[in-house]
Amino acid sequence: QVQLVESGGGLVQAGGSLRLSCAASERTFSSYVTGWFRQAPGKEREFVGSIKWSGGSAYYASYADSVKGRFTISRDNAKNTVYLQMNSLKPEDTAVYYCAASTSGGHREHEYPYWGQGTQVTVSS
Repeated sequence: QVQLVESGGGLVQAGGSLRLSCAASERTFSSYVTGWFRQAPGKEREFVGSIKWSGGSAYYASYADSVKGRFTISRDNAKNTVYLQMNSLKPEDTAVYYCAASTSGGHREHEYPYWGQGTQVTVSS
């Protein structure tokens, strides 16, 4: 069982930045696909991005079009932590952000069996 804990959410003005962290309990977390999803009030949860091991020490990250060029996913395997760096934030980025883990996840939430509790990000205009 993989336990995930997000942190780093908060209130920021439009144009600002936040970095979310997702810390995992699993010592083999480096081999898991880690996804970030978000859910805005009244909307369905949507894919933000993911990072997966692509061989050797390389990882591949992919992003939703809505955040491409503004958000960056990285990981620190020594800390069992994945990060979501969010720049140029917009009010429409306001949502609860979740990290999720899977041995082979993609862009769909049902592919991820392990989820964190979520962290609120609010972007004011």
